Amino acid sequence: MFTTTMDEMPLPLTELLATDLDDGFTELVRTQAGAVRSVLLRLSGSAREADDLGQETFLRAYSALRAYPVERLRQLQPRAWLLTIAANVWRNHLRTLSRRPGVADGVEAACAETLDAAPGPEQRALDGARRARLVAALSGLPDHHRLPVVLRYIGELSYQEMAAVLDCPVGTVKAQVSRGLATLRAEPALAVDRTWYGPAREERKEAAG
Repeated sequence: MFTTTMDEMPLPLTELLATDLDDGFTELVRTQAGAVRSVLLRLSGSAREADDLGQETFLRAYSALRAYPVERLRQLQPRAWLLTIAANVWRNHLRTLSRRPGVADGVEAACAETLDAAPGPEQRALDGARRARLVAALSGLPDHHRLPVVLRYIGELSYQEMAAVLDCPVGTVKAQVSRGLATLRAEPALAVDRTWYGPAREERKEAAG
């Protein structure tokens, strides 16, 4: 039976970034790319746009990391930091779209695909329909409500982390999330999908945040 010595223990991500930026960045992408894509997918409603915006997010992240001093790399909060960049990339994308009249803001069917192949066809169809309704409802939220709701429930950030991402007080973030959820609850198409944003889940998030 083999044992692992302290010298062989993997370095924490922030320490790896500080000691070997390229290896650290590879690990950053491996561990956080899924969260970044999920957030961008729910914000944009488009799998293609989520992929493009995700690539832009990591390109900006790498450029920023190269300029950071070692101590800042060690103090980084990787997920919250990356989602800050992703949120800014998405906002810039919206501004670009607003200057291009006639661009559709639709929801792609790919956003509703189910990643888990274990359930049977009927369950996969049901899950896909639920995701489609949710993505459509999120796309209908005002941007200043959509982003906080997605960061909270898809990005799984605490309110303190969200306040840093959105550069506003925690109380403001909580109010934005509350208003966004109220709008979702009033959406008839989501009447059967309360488990995603219902009181029980909201209370668990409140306790964690």
